[in-house]
Amino acid sequence: MKLRTGTPVWICDDNLHLATPPLTQDVRCRVAVLGGGITGALAAYQLVKRGVSVVLLDHREIGRGSTAASTGLLQYEVDTPLSELIKLVGENPAVHAYRRGLAAIDEIESIVGELGDTCQFARRDSLYFASTCWHERRLKREFACRKQYGFDVEYLSKQQLASISSIAAVGAIRSRGDAQIDPFRFTQRLIEAAMRKGLIAHTATRALEIDEGSDCVAIKTEQATVRADKIVYAAGYETQQYLSSAKGNLNSTYALASQANVDVPGWPQQWLLWETARPYFYARRTEDGRVIMGGGDTEFATDHQRDQLVDSKIEKLLSRFNELFPKAQITPEFVWAGTFAETKDGLAYIGQTRDRPRAYFALGYGGNGITFSTIAAKLIADLFSGVPNPDESVFRFDR
Repeated sequence: MKLRTGTPVWICDDNLHLATPPLTQDVRCRVAVLGGGITGALAAYQLVKRGVSVVLLDHREIGRGSTAASTGLLQYEVDTPLSELIKLVGENPAVHAYRRGLAAIDEIESIVGELGDTCQFARRDSLYFASTCWHERRLKREFACRKQYGFDVEYLSKQQLASISSIAAVGAIRSRGDAQIDPFRFTQRLIEAAMRKGLIAHTATRALEIDEGSDCVAIKTEQATVRADKIVYAAGYETQQYLSSAKGNLNSTYALASQANVDVPGWPQQWLLWETARPYFYARRTEDGRVIMGGGDTEFATDHQRDQLVDSKIEKLLSRFNELFPKAQITPEFVWAGTFAETKDGLAYIGQTRDRPRAYFALGYGGNGITFSTIAAKLIADLFSGVPNPDESVFRFDR
């Protein structure tokens, strides 16, 4: 499956290349992780920290699939507003999911501290603004809901917003607790750290057959076989092929990164930006002063392979940015697009299915892939270790 096109800004660092050769001989381990992106890296890291023997396989190089296409926003807010999520899944699961996302960002910050590399992690507030005047009532309802459950939010009126930015919106919610990161570098450093703790990682290794037998899981590759007690399916959007039924709709999304050190008058304190419209526009800054923006999702998984459509979407992203920040001069230096998935409620699917006792699934779908992957890694490690985890019921497959 071709997960992305173009050149993401993250992958141009020549110093980020791990020596992970193809699998050439049979190996036995306790857990096999299928997927070398951010999800697989976090799962492997959490497992080896507990002394579990882990073999990780990917048919690409580490982090070169959907992870490279991520724009690295770390937000506890999921794509479904809390006020709407409560109606979909109930009060306790919805509030738990939001609070768990906030805790996941704290966990990422802690993990970064263990890696010896900042991975461009930085705390940032988020600004969630009304795309049109018709969204004002909905935005105020969402603010009241988050405030009720103790989230650190502030409502900004049109006048307050205008006093700190050039964004001409009727209102916005300022949220504290979010962050940003370089997802590709983070993945590379996680795998490096996990390998120092005993992880065996093999890239350019395609799983041809997977047999979840009564005594073990056997993964047959081109040259050898991995046998494990359990398998973690962390192959991102390619995981659908290993499920009996799809758990999300596969779409396409689009992004660009500007030149470095660009001045953007009217951008409040480098906050993360996103809007109420669907599909939504979002934007962030980078450590070297670039602007990353994205959005404009379309409904087919292969749309990102259509050059003309990608060009059109990039033009629309630039046009929207210019509406918000008319004094900025943006030149796209990196343009990319990729597969993107959404679920019926905006939440991830994590854990086991009743008919697959040897398999764990980490489907961090939606706009919160990295925070969901962090939650998934901890939950799967707990499930394997027999440790109760309240996240299991919230992200279960049969919800």
